Amino acid sequence: MNQLAKRYWGEYWEDQSKEKPTSVSAWKFGVNPDYLAQLVIDGIKTATCSSLINYELENEQVPFVGEYSIILNSKDLPVAIIKTVEVEIMPMNKVPEDFAIAEGEGDRTYRYWKNVHEEYFKAELSKIGREFSEDMMLVCERFELIDVKK
Repeated sequence: MNQLAKRYWGEYWEDQSKEKPTSVSAWKFGVNPDYLAQLVIDGIKTATCSSLINYELENEQVPFVGEYSIILNSKDLPVAIIKTVEVEIMPMNKVPEDFAIAEGEGDRTYRYWKNVHEEYFKAELSKIGREFSEDMMLVCERFELIDVKK
């Protein structure tokens, strides 16, 4: 986590009556981080998904309920804090329509979500020598917006 994200995290918790959690991550959304971060800030995007294989290959912990994340823009500047409220691991072809809509992208239809994610996962998987399949396992995460950086 960069220094600006650490400072933002500390400043946010100085104003809170609750104890600061010890675990937080900082990251940016996929292909268009500024657009997707703005959707979060605007309250449109309340969910995201990733391929389970990436977590496994990078030996990274899957998100968990109660986890906080600092959302970064394309310049690695912190723009918001979110808190994970639900995590489900499921095949891509079993992702429900309401989850796809909660991702908030494009025209907010299941068809748009499926097409964009299929294209994205095909490209990402080919980089690591893997094939896309419609039943590939996804980590589906719902979150709530906690704070927007002023």
